[in-house]
Amino acid sequence: MRLKCFNALGCFGLSLISAIAMTLSSRVATASEPMTQVASVSQLSDVKPTDWAFQALQSLVERYGCIAGYPDQTYRGNRALSRFEFATGLNACLDRVNELIAAATADLVKKEDLATLQKLQEEFATELTTMRGRVDALESRTALLEKQQFSTTTKLTGESVIALTSVFSGDNINGQRVDRNPTLSHRTRLNFDTSFTGRDLLRTRLQASNISAISNLTGTPEGELAVAPGFQEQEESEIEVTRLSYEFPLGEKTTVFIAANEGEAEEFAESVNPFFDGDSSSGSISKFGTRNPIYYLLEGAGGGITHEFSDSLELSVGYLADDASDPDDQNGLFNGPYGAIAQLTFEPSEALAFGLTYIHAYNTDYTTEGSAGSLNANLFTATGRAVVTNSIGLQASFRPSSAFIINGWVGYTGARVLGLGDANIWNWAVTLGFPDLGKKGNFAGLVIGMEPKLTQIDNAVTVATGVGRDRDTSLHFEAFYQHRLNDNLSITPGVIWLTAPNHDQRNQDLVIGTIRTTFTF
Repeated sequence: MRLKCFNALGCFGLSLISAIAMTLSSRVATASEPMTQVASVSQLSDVKPTDWAFQALQSLVERYGCIAGYPDQTYRGNRALSRFEFATGLNACLDRVNELIAAATADLVKKEDLATLQKLQEEFATELTTMRGRVDALESRTALLEKQQFSTTTKLTGESVIALTSVFSGDNINGQRVDRNPTLSHRTRLNFDTSFTGRDLLRTRLQASNISAISNLTGTPEGELAVAPGFQEQEESEIEVTRLSYEFPLGEKTTVFIAANEGEAEEFAESVNPFFDGDSSSGSISKFGTRNPIYYLLEGAGGGITHEFSDSLELSVGYLADDASDPDDQNGLFNGPYGAIAQLTFEPSEALAFGLTYIHAYNTDYTTEGSAGSLNANLFTATGRAVVTNSIGLQASFRPSSAFIINGWVGYTGARVLGLGDANIWNWAVTLGFPDLGKKGNFAGLVIGMEPKLTQIDNAVTVATGVGRDRDTSLHFEAFYQHRLNDNLSITPGVIWLTAPNHDQRNQDLVIGTIRTTFTF
C-alpha cells in the first residue's frame, strides 16, 4: 500500500519507510545480493521522477548518502518491510547523520529533519535496541565462524550406507544350496568438494567399506547389489582415497572431467536412467538396475569432455585406464587395460531423453566391478587372455507425468578373446518408477530385464574354456521402495528375483533381499 504525507512525521519519514529495505547495510545484506551505496538517484533504474517518493529519495541520496541499491541497479521500493527492517534502515540513516555532524557538515542537516529523526528514533527505540543486539550477536557469531570455519572453498559432505542382506532361496551355479546367512555391512564416504571459481569442482573422497559381493555365494555376477564391490571381491573396511577428480568448464558449452583414480563414465556421459541411477546410495538396489551394463566396461584414471551443441543435444567422449598408476609392462595409462566412450544424448523435451553409446575396451581382468556386470565373468576369467570389446547401447527415458517415469535400454557387446575367437553378449531392461509415491521424496521402482547373456561363441573359445553359449534366458525382476524419513535419512527395502541364475534353467531361482539404510550429512 502506498503511503502519503498525512501525519506529523512528514515526507522525510515516509520516504525512509519506502526506502528502508535498501538501506540495510552490509551487516544484514545477503551474500547473494549485497547492497551498494548510490551517489545519485538516477543510478536506480526502477526509480522514476514521476514516483510519489522521488523527491524524498533524491534528498536522502544527495544530502545524506542514506540509500543503497541492488547489484542490478534497482531499488525495489514497492516490497513490503517489517518494523525491524525499518528500524535497521533508520539506524543506518542516524549513523550517517552523526557522521555528517562529526565531520563539521551539520549545515547539511536541516532542523526539521533532525526533529523528525528524533521522533522516529523515540518511536522505534525498542526495535532499534533489539536490532542492535541482534547485529552485535550476528557479528560475534560471524567472527567465530570465520575463525573456526573448515575452509572458504571446500564443502564437507558425508554418506553412510548400511545394508542388511540375505539370500532367501536358490542354488549357486554348481547346483549347490546357497547359504542363507544374513549379513550386515556398510559403505561410508566423506566427500571434500572444493570450488575455486564457483563453476569448477575438485572432489576428494575417502571411503571405507566391508561389503562382500553376493557372487561369493552364487558364483555369478547376476543379481549383484549396487553398493557391493566387484565380482567375488570383498572390501576390508580400510579407509582409502577412492575418488580424486576435477571438473571445470571450458567456455560456455564445454565441460572437462579429469579423474586421477576410479573415474566412471557416468561422471561425464549421462546414463539416461533417471531416479534409478543413484550411485548405489539411492535408486536401484542392484548394479544391473542402475544403468546399462556396458557403461561398466570402463573405469579408472583418465577423463572426459562433454560439449552441448544446443539445449537438447550434447556429445560426450572419454578415456579411462584401469591400471594407469602401474608402470609395469602392459599397464600404465596407454599400454594397459582401458575403455573409450562416445555418446550422443538427445533431450527434445524435459519429459523425453535418448542416449546412443559406443564403447571400445581392452581388458585383462574380468573379476573387477565393471567387466563382471557387462560380460560372462566366469568365461573370460577362465581364458586367462585379454579381451577386446566393442559395445553399443541405446537408452531412453520418458516421463509422461510427475508421478510416473519409464526408462529402458538395450546393449550389445562384441567380444574378441585374443588368440581364440569371438563371442556376442546382449542385455536389455525396462525400469518403471513412481516418484513421490506416498510422500514427497519417496520413490518406488520396478526393474525387468535380461542381464548380459552369452548368445554366440566360437568353438575355439569353448574348447579352451569348457564354456559354451548360455543354455537358457534368465530374467531379472527387481522391486524396491525408497522411503525418505527426512532430509538426511532414507530406508529402502528391496528384493531381486533371478528366474534362471547364470542363464541356466537347471539352477533353482535365486531370491535376494536387502534393506538399505542411507544416512547423508
